[in-house]
Amino acid sequence: MAYLDNIAVFVRVVELGNLSAAGRDMRISPAVASNRIKELEKHLGVRLFNRTTRQLMPTEHGTVFYSGAKQVLEAITEAEAAVSALSGQPRGTIRVTAPLGLGRRLVASGIPDFHDKYPDIEVRLRLSDHNVDIMKEGIDVAFRLGIIEDSSLRMRGIMECERVLVAAPKYLEARGEPAEPQELIGKKHDCLMLRYSGAREYVWTLQTADGPRKFEVHGPYDTDDGDVLTGWALSGRGIINKPRFEVEPFIRDRRLKVILANTPPTPVQFAAVYPHKKLQDPKVRLLLDFMAERCQRLIKDILAGK
Repeated sequence: MAYLDNIAVFVRVVELGNLSAAGRDMRISPAVASNRIKELEKHLGVRLFNRTTRQLMPTEHGTVFYSGAKQVLEAITEAEAAVSALSGQPRGTIRVTAPLGLGRRLVASGIPDFHDKYPDIEVRLRLSDHNVDIMKEGIDVAFRLGIIEDSSLRMRGIMECERVLVAAPKYLEARGEPAEPQELIGKKHDCLMLRYSGAREYVWTLQTADGPRKFEVHGPYDTDDGDVLTGWALSGRGIINKPRFEVEPFIRDRRLKVILANTPPTPVQFAAVYPHKKLQDPKVRLLLDFMAERCQRLIKDILAGK
């Protein structure tokens, strides 16, 4: 088992790029992670990494070993999943990621309940509004809002979510309420955007009488955190495009107002994506079933004002 642990640490260091990140992911200290890499290098008789100031890059030997080591760990995971399926007692660790806002509101609060129901399953949740590469970073399940195009992943749709354009009353008093989508173009209005490395949606697509139409909107600043966008809108700094369930409480208490209700943004898909082989793992299926039902219920409750 010690040798397999060393291999597992090596694989995560390659995928995450440094010892600290791999140690956090595996719940061990950077010193322990470093010692395991050294033990593996001693066993193999080669150097596996070139060490730079910020990152560990695999050597030629390390790249070759990573390919085989990854297959070994995947084979073990599949074998364990097959045993769990036969025994009816799923166990092990699931790595999950979700956007910040959605993760805080819907996913994170369900993790303890899921663990109560399945105590032999550990969940490691990572929240980020960045487009996480789940294959590279060893993620089992990613909850996402938005465009999902990666053909190497399987998708389970959870629900289609209505989106709205909203702004604070004091912003609309100062800048005027747009009567048609064309007024969003140019510098008449500040349209605040969610932007990050790998983001694909830099326009707002609205539902017009002629069908969906893209509008290249602009604003004085943007962010990679969806909750920061909402905060800016609440303080009267501009217009935002959000899933309705994220801003419904503020609409209900009139801190935000829906604008251009006759030409709303196109809905956004809320889904879970995962590598093709993962659905064979009983614990992944259990998590998907649990979270899909829970998230659907919570979103409906939010929209109903419960």
